[in-house]
This record gives sequence, structure tokens and C-alpha cells, in this order.
Amino acid sequence: MIRKLTLALLCCAFLSATEAQQLRTPAPSPTQTIQQDFGISSMQLIYSRPGMKGRKIFGDLVPFGKVWRTGANAATRIKFNDDVLIGGQPLKAGEYALYTIPGENEWEVIINKGSANWGTEYKQEDDLLRTKVKSLKLNDPVETFTMQFDNVKPASAELKIMWEKTAVAVPITTDIDSKVMAQIDNLMNKDNRPYFNAAMYYMESGKDLNQAVSWFNKAIEQNPNAYWIYHQKANALAKLGKKDEARQTAAKSMELAKAQKNDDYVKLNEKLLERLK
Repeated sequence: MIRKLTLALLCCAFLSATEAQQLRTPAPSPTQTIQQDFGISSMQLIYSRPGMKGRKIFGDLVPFGKVWRTGANAATRIKFNDDVLIGGQPLKAGEYALYTIPGENEWEVIINKGSANWGTEYKQEDDLLRTKVKSLKLNDPVETFTMQFDNVKPASAELKIMWEKTAVAVPITTDIDSKVMAQIDNLMNKDNRPYFNAAMYYMESGKDLNQAVSWFNKAIEQNPNAYWIYHQKANALAKLGKKDEARQTAAKSMELAKAQKNDDYVKLNEKLLERLK
């Protein structure tokens, strides 16, 4: 009898231990991962998101003038798959820890080698760069600590940091022109030449519009029913001030778009023709 009771108690203890190991509860500062295409590559941010929970944040929970992990739990990690400039300072592609020193009117942003750091672990000798950014006052409070990539353009973006009624924006830039031009120079010597993409880059980056039109013509030879190519060629002609040619090309684009039942491009061409009157 005693042996059976002992076995029963052991079984209960085992089951309780197993249930405890399987118990999952919400993280008080959940982790967020953000992947953002940028330039001709991408960047990634991994950080934890504590909440205000009725607390005063900056100048209290997060002191002014001291290094902050910029989140909770592990160090905030930021990864660039291509070389960038942070606040105008060069940074090689790689994964780094991001720390900040908040101030009432200005923050110092730190890029550090310690991407594997935990908690408040930080070594100043591992700093790679520091840059200062102005802090902004928000009208409405941000309950959950928030970081995001904002104002994303082909060669520039901002890392926005927001909590309580404070926000800062860290400028990030990258050199894409030399890399894209190198690709164009290389690919234009191949058999399958990217005429359309090359023409679009020339038009959108303010390069030689006549060359762009020439490449649009080559792209049309490859795909004579491509209404979208005709439309972009019309845009390039309009920028060159060749309104008659632009109107004819836009009309051709609209004709092809109607035949292929693409209402979006019909409307785009209608608007373009209206501007060209």
C-alpha cells in the first residue's frame, strides 16, 4: 500500500513538473523583428517593447545622460546587408547593437559591436560610431516602446524611436547610384539587356532622358504590347518637353491597356494626357 501511494505521489509530482515546463505566458516586453528593403539590399531591427504602465519614462525610468539599452531584455540589434551612413558617418555591412543616451532636447545614438549583449551589458570600447539627433515632443503619448523604419526612399531612411511623448529620428543613407550604374554598364554588354529597368532608373534619378527614351524603345521592341512601357516612355518624353510625342505615346499606351482590360493604366494615361493639353 505504501509503495502504491509513493508511486502515485511521484506520478503527480512528475505531471506537475511537466505542466510547469509547458506553461507559456505573455512576455511583459515582447520582441519585434522588422525587415525593411533599402537601397538595393535590406536592413533588419530586433528589439523588445516595454510598456509605460503608468510610469514616467524619460528622466525617471530611463534616466537622462546615461547609456540605455533602447528597449528591454537583450540589446537592441540592427543589421545592414550593405554599407550605410548613420548620421553621415560610414558603417560597414553587419549586425550591431544599438544603444542611446537620451537627453531632454538631444539624444546620442551609439552603434556598438556587442550585438550578443544582454540586459545592461555595454562596453564603450566596442563603440563604432556615435551621432547626435534632436528629440521631438509628441502630442499624444506612445504607450508601447516603438521603433520603426520611416520615410523610406531609394537611398535614405530614418530609424524612428518613440515612447511616452518623445520621438527621435536617426538618418540612414546609402550609396546606390554607383552600384546601379555599375550593374547597368555590366548588363548592357550581355545578351538579355534590362532596357526597361535601366530606362526607369535613368528617368527617376534625373539622368540622360534621351538615353532613357532610347532604352524604352528597345524595351518596346522586346515586348510590343507592353502598355506600361509606352506609359513610362510618354512620361520621359513629357519631361523632355516633347508634348506631341508624349501624347501619341500615352494614347498608344491607353489603347493597349484597354485591349488588355487594365483600368489602372487607362486612368494613368487619361491623367497624363490631361496634363499634356
